[in-house]
This record gives sequence, structure tokens and C-alpha cells, in this order.
Amino acid sequence: MSEKDDPVLPGGELERALLAALWARQEATARELHDDIGGQRGIVYTTVAKVLDRLVAKRMVRRRRSGRVYTYRAVIEREKTQRAMARGLIEQLAEGGPRPAIAALVGALEDVSPELLDELAAELKARRRRRDGT
Repeated sequence: MSEKDDPVLPGGELERALLAALWARQEATARELHDDIGGQRGIVYTTVAKVLDRLVAKRMVRRRRSGRVYTYRAVIEREKTQRAMARGLIEQLAEGGPRPAIAALVGALEDVSPELLDELAAELKARRRRRDGT
């Protein structure tokens, strides 16, 4: 994938959280998203609504009017967005060289869940087989 094919990336933690909620729910109102995300983080409803407006302006989310409220739906693909975000993070990590970047990534995976290391090993093995045609 070339850089021109990369999706616009969410700009902050709340944008990422709202997108993740929309990917999980398919569609939701600003009130539902606030109840899911904003309330537990101490974020007021108007902030959630403003960030949703920003996501609409970035063309990451679409909204449609349903009576008196808007219903929101993510229009960017989860996998493409996550891959672009991961690529950006790895590029930042790799500024110090590939080995420290790999060590940092593997360490972070292990911190999140040791089982992720097994999944990473299986994914690497499968990709090598596809690449090598075996």
C-alpha cells in the first residue's frame, strides 16, 4: 500500500475510541457513544458530539438524521486504519534502528497479553509460507 492509499488517521485517543465503538456497534447516536465512552472517562456529551463532527469533517464517519438526532457510522475500514496506525508507530520506533523497535513491539505485546506472542509467531509463520510459496 502506498502512502496515498493510507487512510486519514484519527488524531487523538477520543477519536480512536469513538471509531472503535462505531466499528463494534455498526451505528450509534452521539448519546449512545457518550454513554459507552464519555461517561466513564469523565468527558461531557458536547465534547463527544464535537469530536464526532470532526470525524465527519475528516470523512472518517458519516451521519444521517434520524428524527431529531444523528446516527453515526464509521466509513473507514478498521483493518486499513489500524495497519496505518501501526505502520506510523513502527516508523517512529524504528528511528533508533530495527532491533530496538522489534524488542519494544514484542515487549508491548507481551505486556498486553503473553498469548499475543504465540499469535504473532503463528502469523509470521503463515506469512513466510505464503511469501515462500510453501
